[in-house]
Amino acid sequence: MTAEPEAVRFAIPPPYLQQIVLQVAACGVDVGRWLAPTGLSAGSLAELAQDFPLPLFERLLREALELTREPALGLLVGQSLQLQTHGYLGYAALSSGSLRQALGLFGAFTRARLSLLDVVVEERGDTVRVRILERWPLGAAQRPVLEAVAMAVKNILEAISMGSCPINLVSFPFAAPSYADFAGQLFGCRVRYGSRWAGFTLPSRGLDRPLRAADPLAFREAVNICERELARLATTETFAGRVRRLLLEQPNGFPSLPVCARLLQVTPRTLHRRLLDEGTSFREILEQLRNQLARDYLQLGTLSFQEIAYRLGYRDIANFRRAFKRWEGQPPVVVRNKLMRH
Repeated sequence: MTAEPEAVRFAIPPPYLQQIVLQVAACGVDVGRWLAPTGLSAGSLAELAQDFPLPLFERLLREALELTREPALGLLVGQSLQLQTHGYLGYAALSSGSLRQALGLFGAFTRARLSLLDVVVEERGDTVRVRILERWPLGAAQRPVLEAVAMAVKNILEAISMGSCPINLVSFPFAAPSYADFAGQLFGCRVRYGSRWAGFTLPSRGLDRPLRAADPLAFREAVNICERELARLATTETFAGRVRRLLLEQPNGFPSLPVCARLLQVTPRTLHRRLLDEGTSFREILEQLRNQLARDYLQLGTLSFQEIAYRLGYRDIANFRRAFKRWEGQPPVVVRNKLMRH
């Protein structure tokens, strides 16, 4: 069971909030009028940066879309973000030795900048898929947030590589909007809507090509700061979120509850109790994650059922088939055929 939105509070850097404010103003909307119903001001937004209630964030974005009459607001915010807006994560990306190293940064530290999201980087043959995962259901904030993040990461990668490794597909899990053609122009590639995942793909060739601005010393310094920010965030993160992150970090067989407890420096009994307090359980988190990854692997279309079963921690493919039918109500071969048609 996922945490109810009312219980979710997240961290978002003030520069990101400021860019939303600036974009709303650029659309001709009085910012005071936009914020007045919530009792906030442009100045007081920054006070919520480290403890922003998700329902309030949803409301602000929903009303911003209505007042500006600009449905592509998320894309415009993402397009306006400069490399320095991303703090030490942007600085580390700029100092990276290769695109592979830069992509690793997004996988490791995205949540240190926007704790609503995780990024998972998967390399399959000649293609790299970068998935943007919602750590909680984003509701009305989903479309603008995913669009802004996908656009921002795309611009970072193209800036540091000078366009040598362009993104070739952007994917979103919502229906095609009225501005789909505009989105394609901004991304400069095909944009697929109605998908089961959010993110983008790019060719793996060129990932290890040295970048001109590489600076190993500056990179290590920036990474150290990102690590400290992530450690600070971990002290306020829910146990369910921390368990999910540990499971995601081990795609080829998941750690058990006792192992997760050891990694989180609590006893198995304490972890079990904390998860119950948050309305979930280790088994439920694992099942939800396996279901999500199974659909992603099926849609990817490059893995056999045996390989998918192994990656999800099933040593017997029959157990995987039974579990998948329990999740989806249909066997994996049927779901794969449906997914591959989209």
